[in-house]
Amino acid sequence: MMSFIKEKFYVSSAGQLVKDISGGVIAALISIPISMGYAGIAGLPMQYGLYGSVFTIIIFGLLTSSKDFVFGVDAAPAALIGGIIAEMGIKAESEQAMKVIPTLTLFVAGWLLVFRIFRAGRVVKYISSSVMGGFVTGICVTIILMQTPKLFGGSPGTGEAPELVSHIISQMGEFSLLSFSLSLLSIALIMISKRFIPKLPMSVIVMAAAAVAGYFIDLKSMGVKLLPDVESGFKGFSGFVSFESFSQVSDYIMSALPVAAVILAESLLASGSNAMKDGYKLDNNREITGYFAANLVSAFSGCCPVNASVSRTGIVRQFGAGSQWLSVSAGASMLAVLYIAAPMIKYLPVPVLTAIVVSALMNACEFDEAVHFFKHSRSEFYIFTGAFLSVMLFGTVYGVIIGIVLSFAAVTIRTVTPPRAFLGVIEGKENSFYSLRRNGEAKPIKNVLIYRFGGNMFFANIDTIQNDIENAVKSDTKVIIINAGACGSIDITAAQRLLMMYDDYKEKGISFYITEHVGEVNDSLRQFGVQRLLESGAVRMTTDLALRDSGIHYPYPTEEVEASQGGGAKIKRPHHISRRAKGIQPELEWVFGDGAEEYRERIAQELVGMIFREEVTEKDFEAAEKQTFWGRVNMFDEDEILDRMESRLEKELENDPDKLEHLEKMIESRRRYIEGRMEKMEPGSVRRLRLRRQNKKIQHSTNANEDDKNG
Repeated sequence: MMSFIKEKFYVSSAGQLVKDISGGVIAALISIPISMGYAGIAGLPMQYGLYGSVFTIIIFGLLTSSKDFVFGVDAAPAALIGGIIAEMGIKAESEQAMKVIPTLTLFVAGWLLVFRIFRAGRVVKYISSSVMGGFVTGICVTIILMQTPKLFGGSPGTGEAPELVSHIISQMGEFSLLSFSLSLLSIALIMISKRFIPKLPMSVIVMAAAAVAGYFIDLKSMGVKLLPDVESGFKGFSGFVSFESFSQVSDYIMSALPVAAVILAESLLASGSNAMKDGYKLDNNREITGYFAANLVSAFSGCCPVNASVSRTGIVRQFGAGSQWLSVSAGASMLAVLYIAAPMIKYLPVPVLTAIVVSALMNACEFDEAVHFFKHSRSEFYIFTGAFLSVMLFGTVYGVIIGIVLSFAAVTIRTVTPPRAFLGVIEGKENSFYSLRRNGEAKPIKNVLIYRFGGNMFFANIDTIQNDIENAVKSDTKVIIINAGACGSIDITAAQRLLMMYDDYKEKGISFYITEHVGEVNDSLRQFGVQRLLESGAVRMTTDLALRDSGIHYPYPTEEVEASQGGGAKIKRPHHISRRAKGIQPELEWVFGDGAEEYRERIAQELVGMIFREEVTEKDFEAAEKQTFWGRVNMFDEDEILDRMESRLEKELENDPDKLEHLEKMIESRRRYIEGRMEKMEPGSVRRLRLRRQNKKIQHSTNANEDDKNG
């Protein structure tokens, strides 16, 4: 234990220690308005947010394996607790609330201890970033709607989005222009500062300025609400445990479970991401121990459950904090605030405090992630939206349940529909098969259908396999091979269906094989009573052996290749691959698929820019390639990049024919060098390269003719 504490509190220099301590002071000052606001959201008097920001932070700092993560009163647990006591019919900030909320916090700590005992940190990997992002954003927006009336002088609302919107409208009768103006000014200053001066703790400055204004100006007489008077000193460790009958215990236990689950998931995901950025490994079990201990202390402090704070961590990281001295410093600073500066809190205008909390919530929303998902993965976007709307419409507790369901649904969907492709061969690549969609050089073997399924086979995805194959079978198909190289297990439903497919295609005169899978799958086939697949030779170790069994031998005949010729005519070339070659293929097509052309154009553009800066000559062309965003490309790709460079140079240098001629000679010399190298590496590959060039020119000519017709 001592060695661990030494590791967490070790600092490399006195300068680093100063950064850690100052970062802790900043974290405490920022936590004053935010913790008070979140305590109010949970249903406690606001000063209890300060009580929950002293020893909870210190105990977390002692136990965590994170170097600089900040713990404290935060949005998600506060909103969950606020929703729970509202459902119980308990009035916020009442004597009953001050007893029930710490009791719930105690049960949350109990659940976290259970999670630690059963090593529940492993479950977090099943919660996707889209689910957690939608859930957290839904909570943040819900709290913003709850707090919106306080921005203009009204009272906060409860419930879900429809009720909150209705409450905002009903509170317009309490509208105070001065309160609303102070709120807007505070939010504007904080957001602008975050954008242009991110290291400036504008929230602290706004809070201090508002308190000074409240001290010298009678804002209350002008219709602006102020915070209540906070008694000096730490008033935690008060008695709690409030339930009228033993039957209520089970209600408290079940109410605390989703809160503990959210603390576990959000804290581990956030701190794990932080650790990954800094290059160290987080100890999940030790983290959960820290969460349990911090929440236990929070319960005895009379506060609501506490959680990892992404927003406050992001701020202190800007100041270079690098050890958990920041947590010790933050806790000590908050204690000093309670004993020294507590009398000033009553001068802080409620609209300003609310504006600081709303600004923090706005920064915590992950709508930018939703935009990213929308652009790059619609399924993840729909999951994000589902989690977001579930919180907004059904509340935080049901939102947790729906979020967990969505997480497992996402895992199931990916398992049911893993990557899959139809395969072919590339000239010169013996014993290798490539995706026809991602490799422009790959050609299907004549009369053969090779289907690769990238996952285990079970009842939920066997229909996908069967439908993909049925839709691809043609009238001349003679052989079907399922390349199951990624399959490590199979269930009885999938095994029986494979046998049915074998029998069905055998009646149609089509050979059916399963290849490449691990040997344990064969054991399962025997166990499930479909050993006839094994005994009939339908199960083969490799795809090559399946082809040989069906009478197709190397070199494999491929389907006829069709290429457009000028004028729209078609030329057909029977194509057989050569046994002599080792094989070269365009790498960028394999990496980027349909986007390969765009990336070739980017490389060509970068190289042309170097040419104009006179950084590229024929001798250092390879060195110039290394300086592009991609680095060295293979020879097929380089040949096509040279075409694009030549086309760009013709446009750029149309008024400088001498320089253009010189550069064209350099490019042509580079082409001859590529052909010479390829011929040495792979005899016959130059013919394939030239055929590729010819097809490209034909395609470009056809496209130009179509453009002329359309134009």
